[in-house]
Amino acid sequence: MSEDIDKIVRLAAFEWLSKQTQIHGDVLSRELLAKGFIFRGERIPLVSPQGIFKPKILPEIPLTITTSPESKYDDGLGPGDLIHYRYRGTDPNHRDNKGLRKAMVEGTPLIYFIGVAPNKYIAFWPVYIVGDMPEQLTFKVAVDDSAYINTSMTADEGYVSDTGAEARRAYITSIARHRLHQRSFRERVLHAYREQCACCKLRHPELLDAAHIIPDAKPEGMPIVKNGISLCKLHHAAFDAYFLGIRPDYVIEIRKDVLDEEDGPMLIHGLKDMNNRKIIMPSPHSLSPHPEFLERRYEEFRNI
Repeated sequence: MSEDIDKIVRLAAFEWLSKQTQIHGDVLSRELLAKGFIFRGERIPLVSPQGIFKPKILPEIPLTITTSPESKYDDGLGPGDLIHYRYRGTDPNHRDNKGLRKAMVEGTPLIYFIGVAPNKYIAFWPVYIVGDMPEQLTFKVAVDDSAYINTSMTADEGYVSDTGAEARRAYITSIARHRLHQRSFRERVLHAYREQCACCKLRHPELLDAAHIIPDAKPEGMPIVKNGISLCKLHHAAFDAYFLGIRPDYVIEIRKDVLDEEDGPMLIHGLKDMNNRKIIMPSPHSLSPHPEFLERRYEEFRNI
């Protein structure tokens, strides 16, 4: 029996992505994805200017789908925690749309790249096309557990049917949504602050967090840039513990008992020296922390 090049290439792509996320974390650069990997002497890119991408080596079905941060398409999470992915264009019979429809019929796993900041993407795999809504020019997409990849791709003919997949994929897609919101919030906040701490200007992304002004556990704690501040891990912890407050005029205030404390150079330079400094502002200025959010948080700080 001739080898199934479709399965072999997909498994190679999944393995390569797994290694890249181990090296770089779960946010990958577009440059890395466009470069792709070498398969039998041929370079296999994973993205292209089009959102639905099939490398030349594959016969019919796309390998990846992509939503860029600047996408003109209204991709998003729909009812039942499934993802809605827009057709390419308005012709349901465009070859790319037909390719995704074939993936749905045959149960072929894909990779989904979702942009969380300019040129930065989170990869989800395997994902499956599980519904087609031509009247809305939209497919339904579900994320699955990568532990099931080999199980579903070892059949000699076609892909293995998985009777327990629907409930599992709905659950995993809901987890993916939460992960996406968290990572998207972080990347957008850090990008707005030019990947530096708003208090001390530390520029190592590995040591930076996107701090919520109104905590995300509260209904008003929206994952939007205006409810976030880029802070290093020290100043994030100090902000959360109310050692450090930020006034609505964007000026840092250190709690009085901390200012009165004597405890070496870290306290002096890490916290005390921040008192009465203005935070580094994001770009563009329209992304600045919302004064109302800061006012509410500052009142809590003052009442400690």
